[in-house]
Amino acid sequence: PALGDLPPHLLNGITLGLLFALIAIGFTLIVGVMELINLAHGSLFALGAYAAVTILERTAPGDAFAFSPSVLLFIVVLVAAPVLVAVVGAGLEVGMRRTYGKAPLYGLLLTFGAALMLEEGIRTVWGTSERIMPTPAAMKGGVEFGGLVYSKYRIYASIMAAVVILAVWFLIERTRVGAMIKAGAHDSEMVRALGINIGRLRSFVFAFGTALAAVAGIILAPLWGVRPHMGVDAVIPAFLIVTLGGVGSFWGSVIAGLMVGMTVGITGAFASDWSIISIYLLLIAVVTLRSRGLFGRISTLDV
Repeated sequence: PALGDLPPHLLNGITLGLLFALIAIGFTLIVGVMELINLAHGSLFALGAYAAVTILERTAPGDAFAFSPSVLLFIVVLVAAPVLVAVVGAGLEVGMRRTYGKAPLYGLLLTFGAALMLEEGIRTVWGTSERIMPTPAAMKGGVEFGGLVYSKYRIYASIMAAVVILAVWFLIERTRVGAMIKAGAHDSEMVRALGINIGRLRSFVFAFGTALAAVAGIILAPLWGVRPHMGVDAVIPAFLIVTLGGVGSFWGSVIAGLMVGMTVGITGAFASDWSIISIYLLLIAVVTLRSRGLFGRISTLDV
């Protein structure tokens, strides 16, 4: 395509990058505080999308396929479905407690098994056919600007993702809970010595991280469609983004997410067959120059 056709692809890249960053932030919170790679993160991302679709379909007055929820209802679902997923995440964290203090392989195997169980549970409950996420009428259609047509929903998706990211940053940087999360990422033993219940902190962080994955799943669902294996399409880029931005770095995850999204968007415009491979090439290039990623530190939630 000509350079004049590039802006829509850049917008797609920004939208995808912000949503990938949202998934990666939840991932990096769990890694930073619990020093655990949650392989079930993608399945919980998918579970959020399915929970949202189910709630919206149950509230549809008639044909669910022709249903357009109000903006208020969509926002309510954007909050309610992640809360449900957070409950599932908290339950998973309870099952993981016996792995604490043991070799990391135990936690990896447990979350891998949980991912398989959740995906098969989704197939059993909702089937294998793709579902469609209803969106408000106000978010449908396109907006013409500069002779080009932009998807309204992608603009709204970018705004929603940016708002959630800023809200998470405010929670971590400006609240007492955020101070405990950062302290837990630095030194969990010191947090325990100060009288903070490290078990509750870990449970909260794990549930909160999975809720962020669910939010990203809901926002991405109208763009990707809702299918059982959609979590795999999300968790691999999230893992790469955490590595690229630096393990434990909040803004590293955001910047790396945008880099990945823009790389996919631009590559997809000129060489679509290379759009996925370009992510791995970007990771190799950055890690070759800086092994810890862009902003990586050791066991630190750098905000």
